[in-house]
Amino acid sequence: MSLAKKIIIIGPAHPLRGGLASYDERLAREFQANGFDAEIYTFSLQYPGFLFPGTTQFSSEPAPKDIKIKVCINSINPLNWISVGNQLKKTRPDIIVVRYWLPFMGPCLGTILRRVKKNKHTKVVCIADNVIPHEKRFADKSFTKYFFKPVDAFITMSEQVMADLKTFSPAKPAKYVLHPLYDNFGEPVSKAEARKKLGLPEQARIALFFGFIRKYKGLDILLDAMKILRDRVPYSSPNVYREVLEIRRNTSRIKLLVAGEFYEDEKPYREQIKKLGIEDELIMRTGFIPDSEVRYYLCAADCVVQPYRQATQSGVTPLAYYFQRPMIVTNVGGLPALVPDRKSGMVAEPNAKDLADKILLCFELGEDFFAPHLRELRKKYSWANMVEAIMELAGYDLITEPLRQYTSPN
Repeated sequence: MSLAKKIIIIGPAHPLRGGLASYDERLAREFQANGFDAEIYTFSLQYPGFLFPGTTQFSSEPAPKDIKIKVCINSINPLNWISVGNQLKKTRPDIIVVRYWLPFMGPCLGTILRRVKKNKHTKVVCIADNVIPHEKRFADKSFTKYFFKPVDAFITMSEQVMADLKTFSPAKPAKYVLHPLYDNFGEPVSKAEARKKLGLPEQARIALFFGFIRKYKGLDILLDAMKILRDRVPYSSPNVYREVLEIRRNTSRIKLLVAGEFYEDEKPYREQIKKLGIEDELIMRTGFIPDSEVRYYLCAADCVVQPYRQATQSGVTPLAYYFQRPMIVTNVGGLPALVPDRKSGMVAEPNAKDLADKILLCFELGEDFFAPHLRELRKKYSWANMVEAIMELAGYDLITEPLRQYTSPN
């Protein structure tokens, strides 16, 4: 059996911004680093304005010079879908890797793939970020079924998504592969340097909420937890250190850094903060965080909190692993499997009291407690694993020479 040579990734990429775009660009680099001709087909129009909750869909950063990106897909124009599909059919890539994260994209991507499959050559592997969306809408199931039909095989990055996938497509090949590390945001810097860069208090204990703000991500639960911490709710622990006693006496030293753009009405959050009286406990950086600043936010934090109400996987988790930051996650969806309790972080129930307890315990145990576990688990989050899984599912031989470790130019 021959090796695949031409790879097309269909999904967000520059000039679009966000985690999906960063992922697709990093995956393209991994293919290129291993000798493949890789190209990304991205969207000229990803969402119509009324469906996009943020300020802008586009990046302010320069386009990557080392990746071929074709901006050509219009998510709401059926004539465009046919045109792009016919073009890809003639191009005859060996493998198409297509991202699926929202049923809204089902008609567009499903139509493109149907045209491609007429060449009787291209294998289609879907990386499914979600199968059942966090925020349900009319026609979700029918759009997802339409998309799934021309796909040959699937990759999921959480056990929850794999279970959801099997309800739609039980017979098609599928593999569970851990979300690779985001290692394309530059090398870690010291905590002192990161805080100086961002103008953050040097001595504070900082918990970080990072990413787009939506209801299912549970920021409101975390705000309630900050009120509990501020009011010094008693916390029992078998090991009480002098530093922890000081934290309890002066909980204003614990700060919550909220770094990310509101993807829904921010007014209820602002009202909640005012009602709770926790303004002094918060550092609000609620604009879009450009790629060039991501590492500073992760390196400035003592821990990362993911207080989700529901979840499949989270792109914040591989970020925290790369920058070696312990995590506090809620016991929902695929998060506990990705963040083993008292190893790479803490698992809390999705309520304010338990979240507050686990944040305090995380500070009590300290970064040194989690560091060995974070280093060990980090090894599992490999881009090479993702490439190998795609090749296997597409039915091609694995690359004969060992996969080379890609090093970010940043």
